[in-house]
Amino acid sequence: MKSIKENNNSTYIINKSKFICFLYKVNSINEINNYLDNIKKEYKDSTHICYAYILDNIKKMSDDKEPSGTAGMPILNVLESNELNHILCIVVRYFGGIKLGAGGLVRAYTKSVTNCLEKCNIKELKNMFKITISFTYDETKKVDNILKEYEIIDKEYDDLIYYTFISDNDNFNLNIIKKENILY
Repeated sequence: MKSIKENNNSTYIINKSKFICFLYKVNSINEINNYLDNIKKEYKDSTHICYAYILDNIKKMSDDKEPSGTAGMPILNVLESNELNHILCIVVRYFGGIKLGAGGLVRAYTKSVTNCLEKCNIKELKNMFKITISFTYDETKKVDNILKEYEIIDKEYDDLIYYTFISDNDNFNLNIIKKENILY
């Protein structure tokens, strides 16, 4: 199973139609819905917002009023042919005044996703743990030293300090607040 390392986007223009492709690494349906909602708000003046996603065994696509099978299915096909998972692809289209026809739409959506994927780093997904720990301010140096080899994805400073990081094991002698098994 593979996914992208980081979110990415690209723009493809054909016959004055503009296709803006967004690729997101996702871990939940809520995350997918948030990305879709944000894109729909930001690009509310667009002609179509088509998408496809693969999250474990869940696959979904939308043509958003494009002719049936000309947008969502080509997007999904590119994701599947690249053996991707935990991925959401949204393509925003602005109609340029020249009809592309069914075959032209399939090629345009496919090319849009393929171009965006070419900009991405692909990685193998592994079973990992997303761990949140808490500690006091005076323990900061100690914890930073322990976690120097780990990717800290979130830091929160309050009465205590909270770090969220990704690890392939959960054997830490730290104050673990939350532990979640994820594909990363």
